[in-house]
Amino acid sequence: MKTLTEYLWFETKARRELVRLTDTVASLVRKSGIQEGMVLVSAMHITAGVFVNDDESGLHEDIWEWLQELAPSGPDYRHHRTGEDNGDAHLKSMLVHHQVIIPVTTGKLDLGPWQQVFYAEFDGQRRKRVIVKVMGE
Repeated sequence: MKTLTEYLWFETKARRELVRLTDTVASLVRKSGIQEGMVLVSAMHITAGVFVNDDESGLHEDIWEWLQELAPSGPDYRHHRTGEDNGDAHLKSMLVHHQVIIPVTTGKLDLGPWQQVFYAEFDGQRRKRVIVKVMGE
């Protein structure tokens, strides 16, 4: 089995932001030379997530509203008693999840017709990273 590991670094302009990773992940799959296997894309921070979904602005707005409804920013989370102000970001990360695994078939990401890979930042404006690990033959 062959592997390729790369780290992607981000510093978002906004505290909450979506970053489309599909093309970057696809280029790393090509770089790896792996024809059959999988790629893991994982946020290495507890206030961020990675997910696969449609790249459509209305859906993005719906996702942000849904996350805000389930884990609203601002309330007095117990976590805030430690001096932090990002309790909602931790919960949003749990809802979105921190990683995805995508199949690699004939040297390409094997995504559905509308599927795209996104990094979701919930407490940004500082340096964060994502690990991309391509594995297979």
